[in-house]
Amino acid sequence: EDLGVRHRLWVYSGRRGVHCWVCDDAVRKWSPALRAAAVEYLSLVKVGVWGARDPLPTPDPDEGGLVGVWIPPDPGEALTPPAQHREPLQAEFPKKKDSVQRWELLRGRMERARAAGGRGMCYADWEVMLQFCFPRLDINVSKGLGHLLKSPFSVHPKTGRVSVPLDLQRLDQFDPFAVPTITSLCHELDMAGSDGEQEDVRETEPKRHMRDYKRTSLAPYVRVFEQFVEGMESARRGERIRQSGEC
Repeated sequence: EDLGVRHRLWVYSGRRGVHCWVCDDAVRKWSPALRAAAVEYLSLVKVGVWGARDPLPTPDPDEGGLVGVWIPPDPGEALTPPAQHREPLQAEFPKKKDSVQRWELLRGRMERARAAGGRGMCYADWEVMLQFCFPRLDINVSKGLGHLLKSPFSVHPKTGRVSVPLDLQRLDQFDPFAVPTITSLCHELDMAGSDGEQEDVRETEPKRHMRDYKRTSLAPYVRVFEQFVEGMESARRGERIRQSGEC
């Protein structure tokens, strides 16, 4: 809304990212400087940086959770020594079996600190969530006109999942782990082919050939893409009619 763009297609990457294809004519003509400015404007959290302060510790990849916590100060308030809160947490974290228990321990400490009047602790847990969980925007992909882009319906090389468009009206029902894969699509096509051969034996009248993808779980995602393209075509026809009327 702030940038005045209309035609946006959201596409799951096939792993852990989401791509936003902005297809407005004006936006496609933006310079790299304009593209970079737009991404900077939309960026709330930058990779590896907590505002102008120190970066948060890196999560332990083996444990899948926090191994340390940096407690931010409130602006204008004297900084409480981080070790006062960090060292007890670091001592307790190894005793917890997973990151869920570690997070509950952290939140409990934050709540007790707030109850004790520690204003510097008011938003510590919220900032941890913001830093670790808020989406990051890839500025290099967005600003580089010659950057390699992953098209919709391509296949992620590590997961085998198809990069599918997202239906924003049903986003709460989207499951990234249920996205079609090469293996599942091949199986569905094999099953559809077997059913088709049996029907051909029974029926003598010619039937209209159905496209193969419509026999698979990829069909609803293709329809989302088609609706997006139809919307762009309709908008372009309307713009041409408006311009011809002005002439």
